[in-house]
Amino acid sequence: MTEHAIPPDIAAMSFEDAMAELEGIVRTLEGGQGKLDESIRAYERGAYLKAHCEAKLRDAQLTVERITRATDGTIETVPEPSLAGGGQS
Repeated sequence: MTEHAIPPDIAAMSFEDAMAELEGIVRTLEGGQGKLDESIRAYERGAYLKAHCEAKLRDAQLTVERITRATDGTIETVPEPSLAGGGQS
């Protein structure tokens, strides 16, 4: 797969929906029953789904890493450096 933008229908998916579709593609490809052209298209879609899931996981990890405990014991979220100072969200 070359460096292409993730298709909009995949970009709009939740992590869970994308992972479920990816798992279905893997099962289909492992079964080896599809036609070659269909398998290639499925593999390409699977690669996009995988990239989308990895990006969602990275975003979640960054969010968790920004959650901190203040000195008074309260939990707060540290803003992203790019958003500090009134950047766009």
